[in-house]
Amino acid sequence: MFLSSSETTFPRPVSLNENFVGWEGMLSQLLERLPPNTQPNACQRTVIEGLGGIGKTQVAIEAAYRFRESHPDCSVFWVLAVDMTMFEGAYREIGRALEIEGIEHDKADVKALVKKSLDRDEAGPWLLIVDNADDMLLLNEGQLMSHLPFSRDGSILFTTRNHHVAARVEARQGVHRLDQLSDSESERLLHRGLQPSQIDDAQSTTELLKYLVHLPLAIRQASAYMACRMNVTIENYLGYCTSSNQIMVKMLSKDFDDQDRYEEIRNPVATTWLISFEQISRDDPLAAGFLGFICYFEEKDIPVSLLPTGADEVQRDEEISTLRAYVFILDRGTPDRFDVHRLAHLVMRNWVRTQGKQSQQVTVIIQQLSKEFPPPKHENRSKWALYLPHVQAVLPLMDECSERERFVPSQSNVAYCYFLLGKYSKAEQIFMEVLEVMNITIGHGHIGTLRTMQNLACVLSEQGKYSEAEFQYREIFEMRKILQGHEHSDTIDSMNNLVAVLSGQGKNSEVETISWQALALRETVLGHDHPDTWHSMHSLALMLSDQGKYSEAEQMHREILALREARLGYKHPFALYSRGSHALELSHQGKQEAATQQQPKALKGFKKVLGEEHRRTLDCMYNLALYLYNVTVRLD
Repeated sequence: MFLSSSETTFPRPVSLNENFVGWEGMLSQLLERLPPNTQPNACQRTVIEGLGGIGKTQVAIEAAYRFRESHPDCSVFWVLAVDMTMFEGAYREIGRALEIEGIEHDKADVKALVKKSLDRDEAGPWLLIVDNADDMLLLNEGQLMSHLPFSRDGSILFTTRNHHVAARVEARQGVHRLDQLSDSESERLLHRGLQPSQIDDAQSTTELLKYLVHLPLAIRQASAYMACRMNVTIENYLGYCTSSNQIMVKMLSKDFDDQDRYEEIRNPVATTWLISFEQISRDDPLAAGFLGFICYFEEKDIPVSLLPTGADEVQRDEEISTLRAYVFILDRGTPDRFDVHRLAHLVMRNWVRTQGKQSQQVTVIIQQLSKEFPPPKHENRSKWALYLPHVQAVLPLMDECSERERFVPSQSNVAYCYFLLGKYSKAEQIFMEVLEVMNITIGHGHIGTLRTMQNLACVLSEQGKYSEAEFQYREIFEMRKILQGHEHSDTIDSMNNLVAVLSGQGKNSEVETISWQALALRETVLGHDHPDTWHSMHSLALMLSDQGKYSEAEQMHREILALREARLGYKHPFALYSRGSHALELSHQGKQEAATQQQPKALKGFKKVLGEEHRRTLDCMYNLALYLYNVTVRLD
């Protein structure tokens, strides 16, 4: 297509968009760079790049019209480069506008004729806009590059969603990347064409724009939908989008009339991105496979290590580079983690599902997660805490997994992580799901099932569900005595756990008997210096405290604290528990000053290790406040 200074109207799709908003700073930069001869002895090349739907074509149109006004003697040509058929058709239109001899011949080499004409000095100054130059295959094998003119009196502006294109066209310093619109610009775009009754309140607008990630095409799609349905308000549309992922994808897939878009290309956001997905699948199958992983993880802070390694680490980095080039994944300022665009995340998952590959994909993902997820230990906390949101995002799809029983251990690890984080309700839910599967697959009396029952009972106890926990612990204890023997470590663990839940119900007589038995067995089987023995000592110390034997309890807690800090380190949660328990016994004996010296150290450790909202941290804060209150009252 050809825009000359003598024309007063321009054919679609390059008609002026009277409602254009945004990117004024970038337009100023473009208008400085686009004039021919800006770079001596070179044909200027400039690139506008960004995610599909971000507004690259609209910026290019606006730049073309502003450029024509300031450079009336410069010809402006527009070429759509989705495929070679469209590219050649646009070149034929340019040839007709330039009245190139032979351009209408059936066997004419249209591309060569136009290139030759624009290469000549007689062509005068020109600006060529190559829109939607996304396909690297077209640039390479299609040899689109060889058909681009090269003249010191010429300048070429490309728009692309693929960063690799910028390198291929050798734009050097002329790459301009579009990011999201500002809040005010997005609001103007959304409200365009709507009735006052549809706009509702400012909060609805803010929430919808945030949900649409300020993506111009998604905003225009929403505005067009509401403009055609005057009974639909912004609040209604927001409700549609947030009701479910399926409905959100449905809304993103709706076609809409837009005079500023190509007639040959469908408008929906989802369709725009499907084009990119298909290009990636064709050119880079491993990168497409990564999309199949990414769409099932949480959209923020995805570790690169969760992706399959492929042939080698170098190849994996190359595939990630491909996805970054299409702006489907976003940098977080660190090379080992990334985010994914939220709307693209939804469309990716729908793309996998509609291909009938969800079950297969979920199975492969869970295999990878099972392989990479570290044991849920305090020492590994930084790693499993990073992985946990992504594993949890996949777990609801376990029913899609063709080999679910193989991945029960992964679910158990996730549940135990939530237990360590103090998120007992989540831990309980997952442990119950695991237990249901294990009862069916390996049986109620299996040692693995008993271990899950014990974890579930522990979670119940932490939530104060002592009666349910006691029932579980008694059954586990009896079964372990039969299966593993009375002196087995797991059996003694069951005794300790039973002690804790009986204490919570005030059953002191039974607690005392079992506590001494458990400690005696621990010291006989494992020795006094074993960490499991310290657990039994801790349980016994708590029992002594409940009986009012504070001096004995405090002495035992002091010993456990010294042992744990020496072996595990003073920052370990068990050492922190012991410090808090020791402070409590000091308080029971009226030693409030000593207690207030110990408890802040425990509180500081809990905040750092477990977080400010963990139950242990909150308990520690409460105890410290109580000690301080008691000290104040005593001084008064």
